[in-house]
Amino acid sequence: MIDREDMLALTRRMTVKRTSITRIAGGYMDQEGYIDGTFNTGFLKLSPDEKEKNLQIAKQIPFADTNKNLKEYAFSSEKMKGDSMWKLLMGMRACGLKNDALMETFYEIVGEQYQVEGDYAIYVFHDRYDIPAKGKDHVRLGESENMFEYLICAICPVSGDYELGEPECGFLFPAYMDGGAAMNYVDVYQADREHPHIELEKILGV
Repeated sequence: MIDREDMLALTRRMTVKRTSITRIAGGYMDQEGYIDGTFNTGFLKLSPDEKEKNLQIAKQIPFADTNKNLKEYAFSSEKMKGDSMWKLLMGMRACGLKNDALMETFYEIVGEQYQVEGDYAIYVFHDRYDIPAKGKDHVRLGESENMFEYLICAICPVSGDYELGEPECGFLFPAYMDGGAAMNYVDVYQADREHPHIELEKILGV
């Protein structure tokens, strides 16, 4: 089960002044799953308006209705071996999204299986959250000793001149659990619980 407070701890920092997001990368896809274009840039290089717009996209994943629209899934040991999506996500996280070859591989894998009518975009954010040190009474003790490094992926419909709609699905990897990273878990977001993109779970291998 996902702890709502853990997710709120992440989203509270998703403001232009407080954000610790380091990088944003994305692929624009046609409905056949082919890449129309990509971008990859440092988050601090964005204008304040662009930062705000992109933070609203990223924030929707962890801020979603916990354990309803945002659910926790485990990777089996088999799904963490070989050329797995888990290995690819670990590589993307380790390089902070700076490896374009890894990013294009990710977009291509999603494009092969994602089912949608119309063009869409795959946005990926890299963040480093300094976990505040707290005592048993949950009062903050001072500077953090631990860091939670993670990715947020949001898949959104696209219209017109690369105008993004609300995320239809996405995920947070690794899951944030017990004050740190749960490397064998991922939190998967579905905007429409009645008609989820179940293919995303297959893409992730959970």
